[in-house]
Amino acid sequence: MGFLAKTKSSTEWELITKVISTLVEEASFEATVEGIQFRAMDPSHVAMVDLNWPNASFEKYECDKPFKLTLRIAELKSIINRAKQNNSISISAEDDEYMAVNIEKEAKADSQKKASSGYKKKFQIRLIESSYVPQQVPKLDLDSKIHMDKSIFDNTLIDVDAVADHITIETTQDQITFSGNGDSGKAAITLNKEDKGINELTSKKESKSTYSLQYLISILKAIGSSSETITAEYSEGMPFKMEFKLGESGGFINFYLAPRIDNR
Repeated sequence: MGFLAKTKSSTEWELITKVISTLVEEASFEATVEGIQFRAMDPSHVAMVDLNWPNASFEKYECDKPFKLTLRIAELKSIINRAKQNNSISISAEDDEYMAVNIEKEAKADSQKKASSGYKKKFQIRLIESSYVPQQVPKLDLDSKIHMDKSIFDNTLIDVDAVADHITIETTQDQITFSGNGDSGKAAITLNKEDKGINELTSKKESKSTYSLQYLISILKAIGSSSETITAEYSEGMPFKMEFKLGESGGFINFYLAPRIDNR
C-alpha cells in the first residue's frame, strides 16, 4: 500500500508550499498513520513553522508505515502551481526514491448529459537525502493574545515597514500599539479593544517586544486569502506565535518568530 494522501482541492497544498518556502529550501514531511507533520526552522534559527495535518482532513489517506519524504520545496511548489483550485491532489510514495504527485480534474456531465473534459497529470519528484534535525516546539505560556482581521494586521505591518525594519508590539488590557523606528523616521499605530476588526484582545500583564518585519510580512503574504483572521500570542522578550487553521478537521500551521534582542 505504501503512502497515499488525497485532497479534494489544491488549496491546502498551495498554502503549505508557500509558507514552507518562506523559511527553507528543503522540506522533510513525516507521514504516519495519524497524518502528516512538518516542522523546521530557517537557517538563522529565527523562525519556525509547525504543521499538523491529521488523516481526517483528507478525502483518502493510507499509510502502512512511517514515511519521511524529503524534497526541494520549490520543486513541489512548481508542480502544485500546475493545478487549479478545484483539482484533486494525490501525493503517494512506495519507497525512498520518488514521491508521486497526481493532479486530477474529474469529468462531469453538463445539463445536456454530455461529459465535460477531465484530465490527469502525473508527476514524480526525486526524493533527496534528509539532513533534517528534529526540532522541538517551544513550550510557551504567553501573556498577550490578539485575534484580529488579517487585513488590519497586513496594513499595520506595511505602515511600520515604510520607516523601519522591526516592529515593536506593546499590549495593555485595552489597546495594542505597533511601532517602528528607523533612519527615515518613526511610526506608531494604536488599536483599541473595541475597534472594528479587533475580535479579541487579552493581556495578563503589559507586554512589549520587538520582531523582524521581513519574516512577518513574508508569512502573511504566503497565507494570502486562505485566512480572513489571525490569532497571535506573545510576551515580553518571548517568541511571537501565529496560528492558522488548515481545513476543518483540526489541522493547523503554527508560526513562531524569535524576538529581537537589543544588546545596547
